[in-house]
Amino acid sequence: QVQLVESGGGLVQAGASLKLSCAASGWTFSNYAMAWFRQAPGKEREFVAGISWSGGSTYYGDSVKGRFTIDRDNVKSTVYLQMNSLKPEDTALYYCACFMGYSGNYYKLKEKGEEYDYWGQGTQVTVSS
Repeated sequence: QVQLVESGGGLVQAGASLKLSCAASGWTFSNYAMAWFRQAPGKEREFVAGISWSGGSTYYGDSVKGRFTIDRDNVKSTVYLQMNSLKPEDTALYYCACFMGYSGNYYKLKEKGEEYDYWGQGTQVTVSS
């Protein structure tokens, strides 16, 4: 069955880096766009970053631009999120998600969580000040 498993979260100090991974199985990973979202306690889910099926197009939320990088390895069926210069406000549960809609629409739907078809269980990132 379709499965997304995140890993790499942890507790770090402000200014540190972390790299999250999301391993996918159960479908043809290379056919679909992927994204990272996050949700902090008491806050709405937030789009963090998205990447097209080929990796040729990447997108970022305003709060992480210039600090985070999304990448994918279609051979390993894994999507990554490199997070640098972490801030306490980056503290959240981070989820990866798969978009199985028409790829031509991804650029305009990427931030809408309801458009994604599968989600992982999340990995916690905590940044101390």
